[in-house]
Amino acid sequence: MNTATLDGWVASVDQYGKAAWITLMVLGFIVFWPIGLALLAYLTWSGRMGCKGRKNHAWGEGRWSGKSYRMSPSGNSAFDEYRQETLRRLEDEKQMFTDFLDSLRKAKDKAEFDQFMNDRSKRAPQPEDDAPQATS
Repeated sequence: MNTATLDGWVASVDQYGKAAWITLMVLGFIVFWPIGLALLAYLTWSGRMGCKGRKNHAWGEGRWSGKSYRMSPSGNSAFDEYRQETLRRLEDEKQMFTDFLDSLRKAKDKAEFDQFMNDRSKRAPQPEDDAPQATS
């Protein structure tokens, strides 16, 4: 099968959308599983099953980059300044909360360690019976 014929076949299946590809993949698994597996690999590799073009509506057009959140300018400088200040404030609050949780964990660890040491010191040392008993 030459590439022009293959491209034409792929284009004709693309006209029917994802449902056609999924149906072909399932039929491929039913008929002979390597065919279904090959179709699954092709669909994943080609991006036909992805959600390209969909935007993350919860976060607008920005992209997460490490700890900071980059967004494109809105065109309104007052709003952009407000947004930057709000994001900076939220990052500061997040850092303060993380520090607070760390101090709680340290306090809990210290309390548990102190309790262990108190319990250990209250326990009476038990004599060891290493010496053999004389029997008569």
